[in-house]
Amino acid sequence: MDKTAWLASTKEEPVDPLEEIVDPHHHLWDFPTGTYLLPELHDDTGSGHNVTQTVFIECGAGYRAEGPEYLRSVGEIEFVRAQAELSARQEGAEIAAIVGFADLTRGEAVEEVLAAQENAGGGRFRGIRHASAWDQSDEIRESHTKPPAGLLGHDNFRAGFATLGRMGFTFDAWMFHPQVEELVELVAALPETPVVLDHLGGPLGIGPYAGNRDEVRSTLRPALEALAQHEQVVVKVGGIGMSIYGVGLNRLPEAPTSEHVANVWSEDIRHCVDTFGPERCMFESNFPVDRQGCSYTVLFNAFQRIADQAGWSALERSQLFSGTARRFYRIEP
Repeated sequence: MDKTAWLASTKEEPVDPLEEIVDPHHHLWDFPTGTYLLPELHDDTGSGHNVTQTVFIECGAGYRAEGPEYLRSVGEIEFVRAQAELSARQEGAEIAAIVGFADLTRGEAVEEVLAAQENAGGGRFRGIRHASAWDQSDEIRESHTKPPAGLLGHDNFRAGFATLGRMGFTFDAWMFHPQVEELVELVAALPETPVVLDHLGGPLGIGPYAGNRDEVRSTLRPALEALAQHEQVVVKVGGIGMSIYGVGLNRLPEAPTSEHVANVWSEDIRHCVDTFGPERCMFESNFPVDRQGCSYTVLFNAFQRIADQAGWSALERSQLFSGTARRFYRIEP
């Protein structure tokens, strides 16, 4: 399938072109399989909505080819800093914050990596994501960090996680829904590290979870409700275009409309916002990964439609679309 032509098969104008958006989750890369750099990002963020600032999240791009293995991820910060500085000189959304990768299983020794990343970030480095997404099913591919089962409970990981918080940095948590209870245990034991749970907590819909959305909810929702008791935790509301969620957006003959996306995801999004409160939730694009399911305009139209249906106030909307992201990632307007 020609993905560009498929996305172009459904065109929409923005529901609210003036509502300010800070997109707290996107990637950049220049891989043999494809390129997504500032021009592509600006094509998406400039496609109709008022996206003013963004946050880059690690994806293994731009790593150093030489030097100690544990420091090679500093290259990603250098790579994105250059893109961010370019964005500050151009019209369009500015890359205002950078989240990298550091191996927290190094324990307290991860301090060296974090200090190098902060130095490389030009004032934009905010923290790291060490993905732990893993499932016991062979049908579910683990995240790019190749994590072992139960990573968040390992003593060396927890020592690194505590070091992250002590240094004033944040932790992005990417995991699948059966693992969210592990995050609850982690944040209860080490409450000083600010945490954001990515992508609604990873509600899988493929492999053994295919066609079992209600069963997935019965596992995920109690874990989210327990997680919400810990005030240092916020949630990214997005990731909803990924095919691993099993809702089939990528299999439609034409790209979905925002009404379709909103209908599929409204219940889960509203549960998350009701559980954490708008002041602890942020709408995210997860682009270009979520291009699997819909265009950027359709995605944020869906979020705006859900906000309209929920009747959230102007203040609540401003938190969801920009305020929570700015506060968590320490971004100046």
